[in-house]
Amino acid sequence: MSKIKLIIICVALILNVNIYAYNVINTEFSSLKKDNLTDYTFLIKRFKKSYKKNPNDAIKILWTIKNNNLSDYNNIDLNYKLGHVNYKLKRNDSAVYYLKKSEKLNFNLPSLDSLLLAKTYYRLSYVYGKLSQDKLYYLYLKKATLLYVKLNDKKKLLYLYNRLGNYFSAFIGKDTISLDSSLFYYRKGLKIKLAHNIKGSIYHNIGAVYLGNKIDIDSANYYFNKSLKYKLSKTTTSTLYFNKAIIAKDNNKIDSCIFYYNKSLSIAKKIKNTQLQSFIYEDLATINESLGKEKLALDYYKKFLILRDSLKDIKILERVNDIEIKYKTEKKEKENLELKQQNIEIESKRQQNRNYLIAVILVIILFSIIAFLSLKNSRKKRKLAEQEKEIEQQKNITFLKEQELTIINAMVNGQEKERKRISEDLHDNLGAVLATLKLHFENLKFNKNKKKIDQEVLFNKTEKLIDEAYLKVRRIAHAKNSGVIANQGLLTAIQIMADKISLADKIKIEVIDYGLDKRIENNKEISVFRIIQELITNTIKHSKATNATINLSLYDDNLNIIVEDNGIGFNIDKINFNNSMGIGSIKTRVNHLEGNLVIDTTPGKGCSVMINIPV
Repeated sequence: MSKIKLIIICVALILNVNIYAYNVINTEFSSLKKDNLTDYTFLIKRFKKSYKKNPNDAIKILWTIKNNNLSDYNNIDLNYKLGHVNYKLKRNDSAVYYLKKSEKLNFNLPSLDSLLLAKTYYRLSYVYGKLSQDKLYYLYLKKATLLYVKLNDKKKLLYLYNRLGNYFSAFIGKDTISLDSSLFYYRKGLKIKLAHNIKGSIYHNIGAVYLGNKIDIDSANYYFNKSLKYKLSKTTTSTLYFNKAIIAKDNNKIDSCIFYYNKSLSIAKKIKNTQLQSFIYEDLATINESLGKEKLALDYYKKFLILRDSLKDIKILERVNDIEIKYKTEKKEKENLELKQQNIEIESKRQQNRNYLIAVILVIILFSIIAFLSLKNSRKKRKLAEQEKEIEQQKNITFLKEQELTIINAMVNGQEKERKRISEDLHDNLGAVLATLKLHFENLKFNKNKKKIDQEVLFNKTEKLIDEAYLKVRRIAHAKNSGVIANQGLLTAIQIMADKISLADKIKIEVIDYGLDKRIENNKEISVFRIIQELITNTIKHSKATNATINLSLYDDNLNIIVEDNGIGFNIDKINFNNSMGIGSIKTRVNHLEGNLVIDTTPGKGCSVMINIPV
């Protein structure tokens, strides 16, 4: 009788629970019907239509999407679009936040989405350019370039090479490499086999570098003429005619100078470039005065003075507009926060209803299992007791065997790790010193009968390297693999290594850092040092380079490493990563640190290696 009563109670309970579950599902369904939300694809189409007309309306649509459950890819894409629209609305801080979030989420995917990551890097470079953060601007330009090389997107590479050339042209005169770097990237863009108007801008920029630095006026004029064959923006065309007027003036061709000034002035008036107009009026006044046309010179000079005064007023108005935009932006962000809070409350209610539904289903399942097990348990209780006793004995035997196997495996793994550590130390640590020592001996051999280099100094340097190799062998023997890193840190260790190698006068290594103000985890510092050490050793052995750069940046819990050289490069398709002690070891270390590695190299054009490691 007791079993029958238990079954009747369970059936009644299940019927009541089913009625409650039905009511909850109906409530949930009706709340979803009231919501006018559609799928992600449809809302993105609405966003694209409203983006060009009104970015503020577009960003509201994105906020609506943000409160839905999205796939990993759509979530990355949504954050990229939020960053892009905020950049369009001149909210640069918000743009950086969402673009960095898109970048971080991309690294959490099982495999990187290279196209979406490249677009994110491309947009971040624009934002950092607007914020005048030159190091980050250059860093993300390089990151975007490496990925678009991998994707073989020729159009995007044209824009990137032009912007890299513009970046270095801004520093011409301040250092020794900017002029060559600027022309290098401009010419790299021109080598891309793609007919596009951006090539006209590149020709114009090369001409401007030649003209501005007084390198070769005739070559500057040649590049300006090449630029005119393309469809240029009005701003670029106006500047181009202005530059041609300067060349004509330098060559004492006054009629051509005035002709080009008038063409530039005509376009400058249309695009309302007041500053360029003032330059032209001032120069035309000077030219006409030298020609004895005092009346015309006076007329130009008056126009120049009027524009000069108006430029001051414009700067004041721009400042007022900036303050007004900032106020409107803060107001809009406050409205967005309020909208977000409302959406969170709605989502919270939905989640609560879902939780109720899940709880009801779990209760039904639980009571069904209890009823089933109670009926079955009375018949098999004695049999289960005997089986449990037998299973317990088997478990004890298995446990003892597993314990024995664990101890043996631990011993074998320990021996294998120790052998691997000694092998890597001999290859990475001692190998780098011996490679540098080889350079010194080659230098001694080359300068044996010459007196240009002090032989005594070179012998002393070589002797110090031999001492250092001896000490490293002793350290390996005593299992002290931390080296200079444990005492001085990653950045100092790399700088010391670069200075020692540069002393051989065979290759010059420059270290550029950003954000490495604090130490990272010691094991990671050692691994990163070994990776960079192996990259530089490969450069010394194989690349025949004369210059190399180690670029380190720590930003938003990510360590970025870029190692570049101007050597002979290599064909990456012919490299067997499994059999390569150098490149294969580097790839294994990067994977162990949960990072990613990109190699950009072409035979005869140097090599760039980009590594991202989460810290």
